[in-house]
Amino acid sequence: MNSAEWNMISFPRLNIEFPVYSDAFTVFGITIKWYGIMIMLGLLFAFIYCFRRMKSFGIDDDRANDVVFFGFIGAVIGARLYYVFMSWDNYKDNISSIFSIRDGGLAIYGGIIGAVIFGAVTAKIRKVRLTPLLDLAGMGFLIGQAIGRWGNFFNHECFGCNTALPWGMTSPKIQAELSANAYRISELTGVTVDPALPVHPCFLYESLWCALGFILLHLYSKHRKFDGELFLMYIGWYGLGRMFIEGLRTDSLMAGHLRISQIVAGVCVIISIVSIFSMRHKIKMDGEYVFYKDTEESKELIAQTEKKYREAEEKRAAKKAEKHNKDAELSPEDRLTDDENDENSETVKENDTEENSITEKEDIENGTNN
Repeated sequence: MNSAEWNMISFPRLNIEFPVYSDAFTVFGITIKWYGIMIMLGLLFAFIYCFRRMKSFGIDDDRANDVVFFGFIGAVIGARLYYVFMSWDNYKDNISSIFSIRDGGLAIYGGIIGAVIFGAVTAKIRKVRLTPLLDLAGMGFLIGQAIGRWGNFFNHECFGCNTALPWGMTSPKIQAELSANAYRISELTGVTVDPALPVHPCFLYESLWCALGFILLHLYSKHRKFDGELFLMYIGWYGLGRMFIEGLRTDSLMAGHLRISQIVAGVCVIISIVSIFSMRHKIKMDGEYVFYKDTEESKELIAQTEKKYREAEEKRAAKKAEKHNKDAELSPEDRLTDDENDENSETVKENDTEENSITEKEDIENGTNN
């Protein structure tokens, strides 16, 4: 079987097939994977969206830069550690493979945990209020996941059990994976799979679920009841979808006969619902809630940053105006003289350089003769 046949993904009931490669291109001998490209694209669009809305949430984007940076690092570390921990048998005999993430092996729940921990510590240091930042992060996560899940498509992974639906997919890679793990899947989940039949494209379900969640949270964001509510809604929304989607998958991280992500998803839904209703009840009892964006602290921090940027811009404008005025004060003859002086200066420098070179050459020749 050649490369094109091995990487051919098909949707038999739609009579569609085309090759899908995990490798995108090679730079200086390093192979760049589509998996990594899709994750980076998801992060890029998430960053753009979140930074454009930071001031409306009362966040000083200058201070938030550090939080986002270290939150990203925490997300990668957390996602990888979670995945490795939950599938330790695949790594215990080859420790170096733990650091090879280009081919996949990142768990979303681990990424969320790592991002929140690293982000919270940095936010404390940089004096950034965490709850409104988490609201933005929740919407950013949905953008990143909606796009990033397509990395699984290029890797021919994150698929489910057999389906008769029109969009059921298959490929030689998927068939080989199912054939190799059919017994394990049956023993752990009780599901019998036929490698020759199409399977659920679970990556697509999750991508669409996250995209819909982002749209809903974006529309609701102007009506939120308290800082942190959007993040709790993100946790609940994603958990709800993941509970059902995970039940279809055949490559789940397992704890005995239980799907780990399915359990975590259910817990997240419960925590989300309880926390939202508790906070709303508390606000109702207190009678009033002040968003962080409306506090003096938020307004002062944003004003300080805007002042810093304004002063820097004014300095650049002043220097530019000073140079322009200086040029305007000179008569045409003076400008010509200045230009000639500059040319003469350059000529003198070139002549001095040539003379010095000749002198050095003569000294070297004399030294050689001596």
